[in-house]
Amino acid sequence: MKTLVSIISLCLITLSVKAQGNYEQGMQKAFGLWGEQKIEEASNLFERIAAAEKENWLPYYYVANVNIVSSFTIKNRKKINGHLEKAQDNLNMAATFSENNPEIMVLQALLHTAEMMENPAKKSGELAPKITGIYESALKIAPNNPRVNASYAEWQLGSARFFKKDITPICEVLEKSLLLFEKDTPLVPFGPTWGKERVETLLKECSN
Repeated sequence: MKTLVSIISLCLITLSVKAQGNYEQGMQKAFGLWGEQKIEEASNLFERIAAAEKENWLPYYYVANVNIVSSFTIKNRKKINGHLEKAQDNLNMAATFSENNPEIMVLQALLHTAEMMENPAKKSGELAPKITGIYESALKIAPNNPRVNASYAEWQLGSARFFKKDITPICEVLEKSLLLFEKDTPLVPFGPTWGKERVETLLKECSN
């Protein structure tokens, strides 16, 4: 009986290691496709990983991330809406498995920003307060998260420039977020690390 139990345990461990290996390989391949600007392929692979992992929020997060980021560069409005709908569905799934997650909240704010860009004059009244509220909630949960600080600062920067306000305090927040990126370590494998390069670009604009 002890031998049988040992064999079963060994099989379970082997299956677990193999599954973890498949997950890591799949995620690395998906990131590679994204880096090559193969947006559809990366999104589809992240979706397949999400279906296999089921309760892991990260693959859903990256499906949303790929589609949100790409939506800012697409000209076709119908295609943009398709990307954002897919992003929202996957953000909802991610939030189901990781409630009040500031990383997910940042993406939700970015998604609403992309939605607002379709018609700022018409949609800003509804979406601008919602975006601000999401960032403020995320900041309360994770005041030292660099993506929360940087993304909120960029959102405020756009508004300040539009209304011709002093951007100095916002640029100071961006400088703070750059320091936070230096200490940024993902809590889980493949956890979000993006944003530093964007802050460096924005800080160059602050100095001009």
